[in-house]
Amino acid sequence: MKTELPVSPRLSNQDLAPEEKKEWGWYSIFAFWMSDVHSVGGYVFAASLFALGLNGIQVFISLLAGISIVLLFANLMGKPGQKAGVPFPVVARMSFGVFGANIPAVIRGLIAVVWYGIQTYLASSSFIILLLYFCPQMESLANSSFVGLSYLGWIGFSSMWILQAIVFMFGMNMIRKVIDWSGPAIYLAMFALCAYMINLAGWENISFNLGKESLVGSEAIMTMIVATALVAGYFAGPTLNFSDFSRYCGSYKALKIGNILGLPVNFLLFSIFSVIIVSASIPVFGEMIVDPVETVKRLDSGMITVLGALTFIFATVGINIVANFVAPAFDFSNVSPQKISFKTGGFIAAFGSILLTPWNLFNNPEVIHYTVDVLAAMIGPLYGIIIVDYFFIKKEKIDVPSLYTESPQGLYWYKDGINMNSVYALAIASMAAILSTFFITELANYALFIGGFVSAFVYKFLMEKRLSWAGGSVLAKQP
Repeated sequence: MKTELPVSPRLSNQDLAPEEKKEWGWYSIFAFWMSDVHSVGGYVFAASLFALGLNGIQVFISLLAGISIVLLFANLMGKPGQKAGVPFPVVARMSFGVFGANIPAVIRGLIAVVWYGIQTYLASSSFIILLLYFCPQMESLANSSFVGLSYLGWIGFSSMWILQAIVFMFGMNMIRKVIDWSGPAIYLAMFALCAYMINLAGWENISFNLGKESLVGSEAIMTMIVATALVAGYFAGPTLNFSDFSRYCGSYKALKIGNILGLPVNFLLFSIFSVIIVSASIPVFGEMIVDPVETVKRLDSGMITVLGALTFIFATVGINIVANFVAPAFDFSNVSPQKISFKTGGFIAAFGSILLTPWNLFNNPEVIHYTVDVLAAMIGPLYGIIIVDYFFIKKEKIDVPSLYTESPQGLYWYKDGINMNSVYALAIASMAAILSTFFITELANYALFIGGFVSAFVYKFLMEKRLSWAGGSVLAKQP
């Protein structure tokens, strides 16, 4: 008879425990991806791909290839979370050990903190447009500053920070309601803005080729490969911790349907809207404008200005809560479950984002480049380790009680709660990804894949070697 494993308070709380209700259907997953795609950053990113020198067909092939890779990894990374009803840091316990999982959790959490502040700052730019539209006298507040941000900027940033905090305070049910309706609402607003810009520019002046020169032959193929890698890299963060959301989904079939509609279909449609608006900005304003906030600011129509500003506020708040609030909430809670709840973990990230003064980061590309790229270089290795462990080492089997126990009899105890094989694989692969990012410029765009393949190979080699020493009878005992 199998001995019942005691649940450790150092590994469990109400938020980290397996989700039992699983009330999300395919639409909630679809809406999740809409919130992740529909943002100022997503708009600029989609438009930038059309400016690489590729023609419209080449860009859409690249977009489809890249988003198909994201779809594949979303299905893979979401499966263990959906099956066991547990968030990302608990899923990571299978491969890193019940305490070693704090390593990937903290890595993902720190990335989210940086981007949470930057996205809040971007949302505040749209909010300031509304403020100045209704209260133009407030423009005088832009003349004085504190810690690098004007008083007007502080009002905008604080307002967006508080708005997101209010949504988050009501928990995952409120977050689901927000993402369920905000995505479709943003589509309606984008359609209105698109129609307005086409009317101003004339359909004959709309082009899907925004590059200054057209690429052909091998040069075009290499650029398409780069574009594909950029698409996959853009969604690497939220796809990594997708179990934070898939845990609420009622079935794996519904999860896959939501992913198909939310990724290829949704992303391509949003990209079309984005490039039409950017293309129309050339005849309307005499120059190409890839920042949608700037486009809205220049329009004469009061209704469109207000509608556009509100759209980008909700779009940016949506992606921020989905990608950068929920992730650190679970990640930091995992570090000390009895002291840090889901909500406390989220607010740790929110307050940390203020201390980083994200407006200074955003205005200093070199600093943000090194800060984010070093952290992002570790995301690929985490994919490789977790996927290989779940699908090839553990054969898709999860022993849920072992995820929450300090007992040496638990399958994920390894040695002192840490699987050093995953730590070694992470360190080796991260160095490979960092070298690719900063020292071999030709490989910089592929660091995510390099890190992932290196970690997968190293981890599989080390684990199979350990299993052969252990006679293949014990999954988690360290030799």
